[in-house]
Amino acid sequence: MAQEWADSPRNSKERPQTRNSQEALDGQARRSISSSKGVRGNTSFDLLNESSPLLSPQDPEFQDGHASPPSHPSAMLDCGDDDEEESKSVWYLFLLTLSIGGMDGRNLEWLGMIAKVSPVDWADPGAKQPYLLSLGMSKSLLALVWIAGPLSGTLVQPYVGIMSDNCRVSWGKRKPYMLAGAAATIISLVALAWAREIVSGVLGIFGAGAASSGVKLTAITFAIFVVYVLDCAINTVQAGIRAFIVDNAPTHQQEDANAWAGRVSGVGNILGYLSGYVDLPVLTGGYFGNTQFKVLCVIACVALGGTVVISCLYIREHDPRLEGPPSDEKLGVISFFRQVFSSIRRLNPQIRKVCDAQFFTWMGYFPFLFYITTYIGQLHLNPYFASNPNLSDADIDEAWEKATRVATFGLLIFAITSFICNLILPFIVVPSYNPPTNLSRNQSFHSVRSPHRHGQPTTPGTPGAMSASMTSFFPPTPSPSSHSRLTRLLSAAQIPWLTLRRAWLLSHILFAVCMFLTFFISTPTGATVLVGIIGLSWALTLWAPFALISAEISKRDAAARKLGAGAAKEDKAGIVLGLHNVAVSAPQILATLVSSAIFKVTQKPRGSAGDDSVGWVLRFGGLAALVAAYMTSRIEEQAEKKKERKKEADEEMGAGD
Repeated sequence: MAQEWADSPRNSKERPQTRNSQEALDGQARRSISSSKGVRGNTSFDLLNESSPLLSPQDPEFQDGHASPPSHPSAMLDCGDDDEEESKSVWYLFLLTLSIGGMDGRNLEWLGMIAKVSPVDWADPGAKQPYLLSLGMSKSLLALVWIAGPLSGTLVQPYVGIMSDNCRVSWGKRKPYMLAGAAATIISLVALAWAREIVSGVLGIFGAGAASSGVKLTAITFAIFVVYVLDCAINTVQAGIRAFIVDNAPTHQQEDANAWAGRVSGVGNILGYLSGYVDLPVLTGGYFGNTQFKVLCVIACVALGGTVVISCLYIREHDPRLEGPPSDEKLGVISFFRQVFSSIRRLNPQIRKVCDAQFFTWMGYFPFLFYITTYIGQLHLNPYFASNPNLSDADIDEAWEKATRVATFGLLIFAITSFICNLILPFIVVPSYNPPTNLSRNQSFHSVRSPHRHGQPTTPGTPGAMSASMTSFFPPTPSPSSHSRLTRLLSAAQIPWLTLRRAWLLSHILFAVCMFLTFFISTPTGATVLVGIIGLSWALTLWAPFALISAEISKRDAAARKLGAGAAKEDKAGIVLGLHNVAVSAPQILATLVSSAIFKVTQKPRGSAGDDSVGWVLRFGGLAALVAAYMTSRIEEQAEKKKERKKEADEEMGAGD
């Protein structure tokens, strides 16, 4: 495999040659690489700051080969025949991220099943008791179900990331895991929804009665097993999809791609919460199952399978065989943990800071996502419980069924607000890059259409900066003047100081304030408004961290592909995103333990008025959000850092002259 890769035409003909080396702006050694002859007949240079996720702009004076490259310290790469930095259309980005929508529909099924462990059963309006409890599972066993999600997210995604990074299948290194994970998820969802029927049917062959204790115990054991298989499958397809997006979106459109991921996820959220108001078995005529949960599982299976197949068929990955031979180390248990800890030590400082912020972000959001429906329901029931202090368990169950509808409406408002914000925010946040199609005074319209021109990093307040979202929705027109007017018009919507990092930081503060406002909210209407406002923070949580990490990985991987065999061996997107998911999953375990301790101290007997135990759990989430805000403030503004480095380099060159 190594010899085949070394002899490939791309590496024998297009590998750039080292020209000279100089001291880097940040003290590290840098190389200035150029090609004497471009593949397409003219010389092309790209400036790259290797320590920043932002690519340096091409100098218009030598873009067309009429002048020599600049002399200030930078790394210059021959783009060769690569087109990974060509701006992609809105249709391409939509299909690239479409599978996230199918994943989100599946996630709603998972959350709906998990939500049934609480008194709020929003996923099944007609159910008289939670789904897992309906199988006969005791509440003590539900702890095994709760821990399945965070535990598998902590272990499975890094493992899948390492495996996919080393995959050398000709049709892509992410697609095999996307398809295999989707297939396993679909099988697991069907098995879970029909667990009782499957177990009773199999054991019935041996004469066991459907209502016997043996069938009941086997059904419970089977359901717990399937839950763990389901979660491993979920994390497999999720790891593949996230790395798939990073690998196939240009560096300057990573923010846009992740914004589209948030949009399609928002659609899945809205449809999922709306399903709580519809009697699906009646609507579908019973063809997809006789319960709400069964029909939802079938719909989720179709959505996940369809979207993953569409994305895999339309998007063509880079041939991983051109990246060189995979690691020779076999991935056993010990070697897996050794690679994970080694990758953690090698994490880029910027990515490490994003992961630190994510750890506390999800410590705050986990209690909100899993207990907010109970909080709204309790506010709705407080007057009823106060006037009826001696209710039976059956009466309390019936009251909670009605409170469920109120809580579900709050989640629907939350999903709609988040979706609207995902649509609007990319247009008002200052982009990290000027896309390649942006015009300047010294360039003709045709020169900026070159697919070899990398995006130019922008700074807060950069005039005329046009985001990738804008260019994908509003591509350049044949007339440079009309495109310039459109650029100015859309740029007017941007808030000059609002970068993606600052927007994410403000979202943490907004979330914390909303959590502390639970001290003063006493009605379900007020809580619903509060949940709707938090939709803004949630939209940025789905967008900002993934965009910040993706841009860093994409820049580095694009540079490595151009450098060929001489590129530094760094961790690929799979393991880096897997470690990011560890920062998302691990705090959920910690938040569960803290929440349990808070409930132990503050919870009143079931059916009591004024139970504010969930409120205290939410306020704990607000404290975690404040820590997340501090961690986010430590993330560097890369565009500003790039500007400062260039200024320092110019000053040093001036002093030398």
